[in-house]
Amino acid sequence: MSTFALAACSQQPTQPAGPSPVGTGAPVIVPGSPGAPARTATPGERVGPTPSPTVAADVRFAEGMIPHHRQALEMTSMVEARTTTASIRAFARQISAAQTPEIKAMTAWLAELGRSAPAGHQHEQGEASYGMASYGMATEAELNALRAARGGAFDRLFLQLMIRHHEGAVKMAGEELAGGRDQRMRLMAKDVYSGQSIEIARMREVLKSLPA
Repeated sequence: MSTFALAACSQQPTQPAGPSPVGTGAPVIVPGSPGAPARTATPGERVGPTPSPTVAADVRFAEGMIPHHRQALEMTSMVEARTTTASIRAFARQISAAQTPEIKAMTAWLAELGRSAPAGHQHEQGEASYGMASYGMATEAELNALRAARGGAFDRLFLQLMIRHHEGAVKMAGEELAGGRDQRMRLMAKDVYSGQSIEIARMREVLKSLPA
């Protein structure tokens, strides 16, 4: 897979990124493996963790998840005016609180690579070519039905669409964890995978409790 390099900065950073070379100062002790003795690093040796490269799967994840999150936020924005159900309102607040900063973080990460975030809800841009139906995105007809619904009808449709939407996000996060290498995107994927899996289970329970 392709590696995406960050654009060079106009000024050199005061602290180099990644592992630091050993100089002529105090000796640097490198721990050994369990049961093995420590050793002294040799001059010029780089110690510390080596940063993981950014690969196409990482970019695909960010460029796909941003519009996916945007649609979830559009759906949650409908809640206040259409239902008074406390659990539905609570889900909307939780989703908005989690996904708004994630969009900002992924947009900033893409900017570091010199790439712009996809516009709107589109899943087709560059490395990101996620199929809408494959990842739980609502169609325009489904969004219009949600906009028109009120009360109990809204609650049921909101949960049905959001559960499917979350399942798509979990699928995307799983693909990033399987193929991505960038530490920040992998951490983001872990958060999405765990957080949205929990929300799916909770939404399913509320959906079961709604009047038929």
